[in-house]
Amino acid sequence: RSEIIPSSKQLKVLDLRLSDAGTYTCEYGSHAVSISLHVFKLTISSDGHFLPNEVPKLTLTQNSSPPLPNLDITLFNSNNNIVRSKISKNKGPQEYILELTKLEAADSGTWRCHVHSDSPLINQNISFDVKVLGFQNPDFERKYATVDSAVILSWRLNFQKIDWKEGFTGQLNWKQQENAAAHELLDFNVTARGQQHGTKKSSHFRFEIPESKPESTVEVKLPKVHFNHSGQYQCQLAYNGRHAQSKIELVVMKVSANSVGPLPSGAEKTLICQVSSPLPSNAHLRWERVNGTEEDIKKSKQHEVKVEVKVRAAGLWNCHLIEGNDRKISLNFPVEEAPVWIRYVIIGASIGGSLLAFGLACLCIINGISWQRRRQRAKRMARARQHLLENKTCQCQQ
Repeated sequence: RSEIIPSSKQLKVLDLRLSDAGTYTCEYGSHAVSISLHVFKLTISSDGHFLPNEVPKLTLTQNSSPPLPNLDITLFNSNNNIVRSKISKNKGPQEYILELTKLEAADSGTWRCHVHSDSPLINQNISFDVKVLGFQNPDFERKYATVDSAVILSWRLNFQKIDWKEGFTGQLNWKQQENAAAHELLDFNVTARGQQHGTKKSSHFRFEIPESKPESTVEVKLPKVHFNHSGQYQCQLAYNGRHAQSKIELVVMKVSANSVGPLPSGAEKTLICQVSSPLPSNAHLRWERVNGTEEDIKKSKQHEVKVEVKVRAAGLWNCHLIEGNDRKISLNFPVEEAPVWIRYVIIGASIGGSLLAFGLACLCIINGISWQRRRQRAKRMARARQHLLENKTCQCQQ
């Protein structure tokens, strides 16, 4: 593994190992020159391939002619920022173990380990790669949609960005509530060459996989959102028995009224704006009438899932979902006034109903009187027959 370069008489050692450390002496006639070779070996757990929230360990081993120096070690991440680590010695000054903090997907890149010693003077930089397979999305995000709208849920993977060369698998699950059973919507796998393949697994509700989605992306499209499509959509990655996940909570909003049809004059209608799950503390629902006044505004209270407003006049009403100062989604509800002829129909129906009730009451009274008279007549006829029978009996005895 070594050779001498004839032109410069230099010694070249290939595939350097810890055992190559020591003192090298070059003799030429009566002259001798000695050089001490100090060798470092840096290894990283999992061969530098991690998932988010995992804690990597570095092992720095040194070997040289005794005595071995005590080393000062500083780590720099891919952004050239100092990384705090817990350093412990194993086998004295020969081996140093560095335990880092939990990693994030953004930590991927080339890191640097700086080794320093005053005696002998050492200033050595050792570069190594850290690859954290994960999402460019946050671990959790909330998305809002209105009933009957279309929505795309998207997870951006970073395997191409970090030049990940290992195969892995993944799946997308949905559950309506935290403690509900999960339904697998699709599974996918990515080969070591970065080729991505996905398969739909569930027919629980209608969804699509967009064909024109960006590379390194997992996407599902709900072409027509229903209220019961709300819930948690979790994309999970699996590599060597380890897992990483990112969730999107879909909150669906709908509006309705307690009665259908136009609003008759003098009547009242209740409009209801509702969301599928509790809102964060900085969000609320808000009813307001177009071209209305402050008195027409109705807001939900903290963590309420619906807000109601009573309407006594026609007009266009809007319900907004507001988070912070940002209006996320809106739905409108038109309230129409009943035409005049409908009012006449209602009045006529009321009068007709009253007359019909009065007629039925009169009929019942007449029938009752007739029945009472027939009953009295029957009683009189029965008494007359009884009287005749008594008279005949008396004549026979004489």
